[in-house]
Amino acid sequence: MNRREMILALGSAGLLKAKGLDWSRFAVLTDEVAGSEVDAIAFAKQYGLKWVELRDTPRAQDRTRKNETYFRMEPERLKLVRADLKAAGLKVSFLNTGLLKFGLPGTELKRSQPESAENKTKREARQESMYADRMKDLELAIRAAHILDVSQLRVFAYVRVVDVPAIWDRLANELGEYARVAEKGGVTLLLENESSCNVATSKELADMTLKVNSKALGMNWDPDNTYAFGEMAWPDGYRLLPMQKLGNVQMKAGNIIGARKIDWASVIKELNKDGYKGCIGLETHVFDGTLIEKAHLCMKEIKGYFA
Repeated sequence: MNRREMILALGSAGLLKAKGLDWSRFAVLTDEVAGSEVDAIAFAKQYGLKWVELRDTPRAQDRTRKNETYFRMEPERLKLVRADLKAAGLKVSFLNTGLLKFGLPGTELKRSQPESAENKTKREARQESMYADRMKDLELAIRAAHILDVSQLRVFAYVRVVDVPAIWDRLANELGEYARVAEKGGVTLLLENESSCNVATSKELADMTLKVNSKALGMNWDPDNTYAFGEMAWPDGYRLLPMQKLGNVQMKAGNIIGARKIDWASVIKELNKDGYKGCIGLETHVFDGTLIEKAHLCMKEIKGYFA
């Protein structure tokens, strides 16, 4: 009996009591649906949501406005954010951070264009500084998570290198060290498959998470991020995921109403069969000036998946 057959058997025997994946477990990433925190809350209330994901303060696509990263905010500011969300009947399902989304010192990065010697020197200096601060940043993220009452934080596997297999063990050690700190801090890190990083495909996500083998390291699965590597995220990539490690799922406009559309209704049905206990979040992710418009179009489409 394989894993999915076991889950189905437990369910039919009445031993699996998890609530099904429905609209009450759908979320939106606030800076991908609105131009301000107030508007993001209004967006969530318009669609009857109970959850939001946080990353940066919303500004839509107005790059002239300064935004703030939530995990770096001072405690008093975070307390106000939580109070505003609570007053609107909203909770935070996932704190999106940029932890470990930089080049790992001593590695050769995969680049699409040549890099001048001067730029390389500057970049490597930045990398060294960010690497030195990585634990301090993790502690900031843990502090923010406690204030916001969210248990799951996003993490990456450093910017992609030319030879990923050559540093695979090193990556696992780095993430394992991070996971030990997170576990002591009472949070879970969710590793995201990101096309610009060393864990980009569903297979890489599954392999690395299992290799680290820590209860404090799970997965944030974003199927849209696998296309650059030719992976068929659904159903092929999905079938590789160890479901016990899956803590969050994200969807983008490109695979909801765009050219890379996937059968989300079937994905949700399968997640239900597999006993998935997390949320699904919308990260609209369009850059043509129609971000909010596309967010509303996506929500209308997504509602149909849960009908």
